[in-house]
Amino acid sequence: MMVTGIILLFLLLVLLVLFFLKQRWTRRHLPPGPLALPLLGTLLATGLWLREDYFRKPVKRYGNIYSLWYGRQLMIVLSGFKAVKEGMTSFLEEFSVRVETAFLYDFTKGKGIIFTNGHLWKQQRHISITTLRKLGLGKKSIEHQVENVAQTLVEIFRQTKGQPFDPSFSVQNAISNVICALSFGRPFDLEDENFQKLVQALTIIVKFLGDTLNVVYDLCPQLMKYLPGPHKETLTSVDIMLAFAKQEIEKHKESLCLHEPQDFIDYYLLQMEKSRNDPDSTYTEENLARCIIDFFGAGTDTTYTTMMWALVLLTNRPDTQEKVQKEIEDVFGSSGSISYQDRKKVPYTNAVIHEMQRLKYAFLYGAPRQSTKDVMMRGYHIPKGTIIIPDLRSVLLDPEQWETPEEFNPNHFLDKDGKFIEREEFLPFGIGLRACVGQQLARLEIFILLTSLLRAFSFRLPEGVKELNEEPVTKTTMHPYPYKLCAIPTQA
Repeated sequence: MMVTGIILLFLLLVLLVLFFLKQRWTRRHLPPGPLALPLLGTLLATGLWLREDYFRKPVKRYGNIYSLWYGRQLMIVLSGFKAVKEGMTSFLEEFSVRVETAFLYDFTKGKGIIFTNGHLWKQQRHISITTLRKLGLGKKSIEHQVENVAQTLVEIFRQTKGQPFDPSFSVQNAISNVICALSFGRPFDLEDENFQKLVQALTIIVKFLGDTLNVVYDLCPQLMKYLPGPHKETLTSVDIMLAFAKQEIEKHKESLCLHEPQDFIDYYLLQMEKSRNDPDSTYTEENLARCIIDFFGAGTDTTYTTMMWALVLLTNRPDTQEKVQKEIEDVFGSSGSISYQDRKKVPYTNAVIHEMQRLKYAFLYGAPRQSTKDVMMRGYHIPKGTIIIPDLRSVLLDPEQWETPEEFNPNHFLDKDGKFIEREEFLPFGIGLRACVGQQLARLEIFILLTSLLRAFSFRLPEGVKELNEEPVTKTTMHPYPYKLCAIPTQA
């Protein structure tokens, strides 16, 4: 028995060595990376649980382009500004396809804008960009709507009377209402029951998409359809949002405002009318409803996360707050509106906002792509079907590009004369064909909301609290831990 056991052990070792040698040979032209095991891939090497440096840590050993394996699926990570820029601009078409997974298909039914590809994606992206541009004009412009939402948020904060409170609910409602104004032409009363159902459904969806639980769904999708769990609640929440969007679409069709479109639904319906004889048109009511869900999903959580981090960073840094408030007071006084164009007049405030987005990026990494054909990059072979992960967090924390990458430092965006400077390395909204459609809206929102709040309040720590936690809750989205602060009115 002992001899048999020794022989079996020897054969097992031989098989492992042969497996290792075969893997090294067949993958010799790929970027370097950890040893991939059968079924598990590189999970044991990288760790089963996400952490803030999950994708940056392997760079120290393997360099700025390296391979990971998710089971038998090859993933190539591009890390740092130079590698991400090269990959996303030198291979615009090859790396422009979104990864298609079982859950994402059940989530989107292959419609909308964020998770679609090809002709469908191009048309939905085109109508979205065109509409956002047109909604930037006129008395009912989206900026005017954001200003109204900002003032509502100021009044809600004022009702706390300087006492400690959790700002998350109010901030999320405010940002959700911006998307309502964009999509439906009007914000909703915060007490509106349908609006609260919409926000609750959105919260459930974002929580699930931002977690790694959806990975389990992709491993065994047929089984998961019959099992209870958060995936069921998420898909039900999608149905709730779809029903809400379709109800609003019907109202718009009845009002017949296509001669003077006021919001995204109006412009989309107008485009449907123009394209009704085009057999290649993808402008349909179903795609319209799905695009609205995409606006809520992408446009709410990222801006909400950024605003929550902004309040943490500012509360922990009263000197920075005071400097921003002084600049706003000196340039605009204590009343009157501040437009997005006015950011050029307040370089330090603009630099602080950019630095907050840089240091506390809303995601763990950039949205994955998939290679549509075999390509060569930096001498490495990237096969067709490979998942490409542009690590945008690594770009925003790249020590080769930023003087103090791990520290809050507004001087990253100021020259020696105190003037604001654009930085090519500032890529929180992505790069290439898949760069965020709504980045201009997000920039506008963050600027107007923050300047409105900082003009009205000084944010202070509650009594007995030395500092708000600046460590993130590490998931796909990187929220701060729950906190309370005090909004002290700047004027009696």
